[in-house]
Amino acid sequence: MNLTIEKLVYGGAGLSRLDGQVVLTPFVLPGEEVRAELEKTSSGVQRARLQELLRGANDRVAPPCPYFGRCGGCHYQHAEYAAQVEIKRGILAETLRRVGKIEPPASIGVITGEPWGYRNRAQFHIRERQLGYLEMGSHKLCAIEKCPISSPKINECIAILRKMLKNARWPKFVTSIEIFTNETEVQINVRETSQPVARRFFEWCEKEIPGMVPGALEYEGFQVSGESFFQVNRFLDTRLVEAAIGGAVGTSALDLYAGVGLFSLSLAKKFGKVTAVESGIGAIRDCKANALKAGVELNTVAMSVDDYLLALDAPPDFVLADPPRSGLGKTAVARLIELQPARITVVSCDPATLARDLAGLLAGGFQLDELTMVDLFPQTFHIEAVAKLHRSLA
Repeated sequence: MNLTIEKLVYGGAGLSRLDGQVVLTPFVLPGEEVRAELEKTSSGVQRARLQELLRGANDRVAPPCPYFGRCGGCHYQHAEYAAQVEIKRGILAETLRRVGKIEPPASIGVITGEPWGYRNRAQFHIRERQLGYLEMGSHKLCAIEKCPISSPKINECIAILRKMLKNARWPKFVTSIEIFTNETEVQINVRETSQPVARRFFEWCEKEIPGMVPGALEYEGFQVSGESFFQVNRFLDTRLVEAAIGGAVGTSALDLYAGVGLFSLSLAKKFGKVTAVESGIGAIRDCKANALKAGVELNTVAMSVDDYLLALDAPPDFVLADPPRSGLGKTAVARLIELQPARITVVSCDPATLARDLAGLLAGGFQLDELTMVDLFPQTFHIEAVAKLHRSLA
């Protein structure tokens, strides 16, 4: 069947219509005409597999990665980077309208960095002594030799691990491993295993992998333990902090879902009292250590955000929230509406949950001042956005 692609949607697929029904096809671009084959699906959504490009878009380029199209990690390598950014900006605006019934600002800001070699952290699956990513929509392994979106140090580690996998010493029960690096030191974390991993495995890794550290990694002044979250784009973490905090000043601030303190430490230099709220025990331990090392006053609370907000009896001047993909959620939004802080900044990694949370906050008396897309994940459909709101005086 022949399809004309209308637009790309969140998730990376192109939307077209066949007999009035929506069809989603990956690895296409807006305006293209393609021949595709419908796939069997149980989700009720029509999905198709690209068979032939009949008329390509001007923004189409040859993907540089030999695994693109099989590997499930990237979705947009077939598009020029400038086109990727505009596609994402359009998807962000459309999602706010469709999900949140929100008209986005007339101008959505964009912050970009290097489109290749940007990842400082990557997780790999292991099958039959091969290392790689899972194929798109599958549990089948796409074995790789290198990854163009990962940093040079990660690619160095990939080459070493591929050799180690061929050694009988490699524990067969380890099925997923993560590499985190500051380009000098390396942290290796086992993510999936059916048995406990002996200390001798990590000692072996320390001998084979230059710069491997046995515990927390020091990343641009931050202590980051193995279970702690840290932004994966090695070029844009500072600019993300600047976009989220900007010129915010005041007496008190909250950093919700604080992690290791990426935002907290900058807030502590602008506000008299800053409270970092984080439920992860390892992350809050890192956050305390990072504040001490930076010489800033920081109140750290090991508690869920919902529980903390429910117990809070006075509003801060400023709230920064960097929630997981699931977003703030009903409880946190409702409590922020009750507290009515003067300003709120939401850092979001999912446009649909951002739209839902913003809709609640706007209905509760806040106004959206500014929206910025920070492209932390080039070549993929993932969208990071920073939304700034203020309390309406009306």
